[in-house]
Amino acid sequence: MSLIPLFPLSNALFPAGVVHLRIFEVRYLDMIRRSIADNTEFGIVGLLAGSEVRSPEGVETLSPVGTMARVETWEAPMPALLEIRCRGTSRFRLRSSEVAKYGLWMGEAEPIADDPPTPVPAAMQASADALGRLVAQWQQDGVPAERMPLAPPFRLDDCGWVANRWCELLPLPPDDKATLLGLTDPVARLAAIQDVLRGQGLA
Repeated sequence: MSLIPLFPLSNALFPAGVVHLRIFEVRYLDMIRRSIADNTEFGIVGLLAGSEVRSPEGVETLSPVGTMARVETWEAPMPALLEIRCRGTSRFRLRSSEVAKYGLWMGEAEPIADDPPTPVPAAMQASADALGRLVAQWQQDGVPAERMPLAPPFRLDDCGWVANRWCELLPLPPDDKATLLGLTDPVARLAAIQDVLRGQGLA
């Protein structure tokens, strides 16, 4: 296990996912600057309760699972503001966490094995097709690749990749996202997502 800095977010990040962040709190500015300078990763965990922006009366409850993130691009429009784009790498289970200096969360993380490359089962192809249509629509609308909610390569033939992108895109309860992130079987994760998609008439 390793001790890592944590960034709690209202939405979960999954491996190979992208997230755009505006950093202005002191606790995160220092952490992100170090991450950029040292080319190191930090952990993104979902918030089960509480707010992303710290308040004196706020209580943050962290998800028990998270994803390591690496800064891909960054800009500093002003001294106390960073705009960054991160990509998710590997998952972890949070064995313990505590609030450190400036209110920064630190946690003991235990790695979760990466999903093995797994073809999309025929019975779940509708989920991959629906995601493909969404990507095609963004492209048709002229959305730049760097501003899309998901990033190439678009691995629409990979079960885990398709499941992970839907997990990020769908407005699922934080507890459900945490459960899906912790699943080690990508087929089971996509099966659960397809049930949601069918319930919403999307697949």
